[in-house]
Amino acid sequence: MQHNLFVYNTLTRKKEKFEPIHPNLVGMYVCGPTVYSDVHLGNCRTFVSFDLIFRYLLHLGYKVRYVRNITDAGHLEGDNDEGDDKFAKKAKLLQLEPMEIVQKYTLGFHDVLQMFNTLPPSIEPTATGHISEQIEMVQQIIENGYAYEVNGTVYFDVDKYVKEHNYTILTNRNLEDMLNNTRELGGQDEKRGRLDFALWIKAKPEHIMRWPAPWSVGFPGWHIECSAMSRKYLGDQFDIHGGGMDLAATHHTNEIAQSEACNHVQPAKYWMHTNMLTVNGARMSKSAGNGFLPGELFTGDHPLLERGYSPMAVRFFMLQAHYRSTLDFSNEALDAAEKGYKRLMTAISLLDKITPAAKTKIDVDLEDVRNRCYAAMDDDFNSPILIAELFEMVRLINSIYDGKQQVNVATLAQIKQLMHDFVVEIMGLKDDQMAGDSLHIDGLMDLIIGIRNEAKQNKDFATSDRIRQELSSIGIQLKDSKDGTLWNKI
Repeated sequence: MQHNLFVYNTLTRKKEKFEPIHPNLVGMYVCGPTVYSDVHLGNCRTFVSFDLIFRYLLHLGYKVRYVRNITDAGHLEGDNDEGDDKFAKKAKLLQLEPMEIVQKYTLGFHDVLQMFNTLPPSIEPTATGHISEQIEMVQQIIENGYAYEVNGTVYFDVDKYVKEHNYTILTNRNLEDMLNNTRELGGQDEKRGRLDFALWIKAKPEHIMRWPAPWSVGFPGWHIECSAMSRKYLGDQFDIHGGGMDLAATHHTNEIAQSEACNHVQPAKYWMHTNMLTVNGARMSKSAGNGFLPGELFTGDHPLLERGYSPMAVRFFMLQAHYRSTLDFSNEALDAAEKGYKRLMTAISLLDKITPAAKTKIDVDLEDVRNRCYAAMDDDFNSPILIAELFEMVRLINSIYDGKQQVNVATLAQIKQLMHDFVVEIMGLKDDQMAGDSLHIDGLMDLIIGIRNEAKQNKDFATSDRIRQELSSIGIQLKDSKDGTLWNKI
């Protein structure tokens, strides 16, 4: 099948046919976490979305270099280069080395993403591991006339840049509005223009993380790290730059300006942004007190949650919404997603219990379903439409299992392949409904079914019915058939 993959490009505000700069090779850079605290759910949504994109590009046969950075230095509390460095502040609070903070939360970040079954990126560079590349880029921007140094701190000259470039190309914001929304420069401020931002910051005496540079002993600004690392690993221009939509207005806008000022070329061909999370319709944020961490979502240990949900049920919940749509968390929505996830996994588990017939008699054209699944993914990775198509397959599998339709060996293999391709390989879902070793569960179920069969033979139908009901109440359904008693999760 010929694929015409279309992606929504924030830069042009429309869907465009995906054509990589180099045939069959894709360079993708996604802004990673700032590892001074536990990774929040909004970040996880972004990384699960780009995992879907990464998986689909691999499935289509592209060789993908996926770079996702770790911000472990230079991220100040305010976007206007004010406040403390987030790492230094946390380190002082806990009386630790900043790199102890970095190590702890990097490990925690990896643990959470592993639970969400995301594939690791090809390269995961850190800001502190690429100080020389950042210094080199700042020097180049100064030489090209788009930055200036004051008392050891280097600022990007936005006023100079806007004379020759469109600074707000990514967001289409009005430059006058931006200036009006930025505070006036005080007499003490070193910046020439209100929108100027720091590329290199001179360290105060008490600042812990510091490196020697031509201008001062200091540390890099937050925005320069992504420009320097994407250039190092993907070149001056690459295919996809991704991140949460909250990064577009400042971080990504400044990345484009830095890269253009240094390399004279737009850094990425396609800019892709994931939408935000809401909780019961209100924006999720720390200040609103309605945010919860992935761990709290898994355990249910949070006032807003009635119970916990498995990482795979949450991944399925995230994929039920398009990555560019708002994702609203509520107990009802999570319950519904969990039921849908279980239906999907149960159908896949039933495939191994189906006895093939001599002939195939089904009311579904499998080739047509496969094409519709691809069409959904080719339309800007439309996972909700893909899921709707897969539930057509769930209906078919249940119907075959119940003996209402039949398949031969070849058709059964086709169905298995289709479900594997889209559910396991592309959507990245796996069965985590039952904890522990599935072999132990199978053995345990054989024992219970054996006890129930004995009760039936002894005409002890009360015990037989009680076993069926008790199992049903914990999500296990028994089905008596001519081949014996089969069980599945509901």
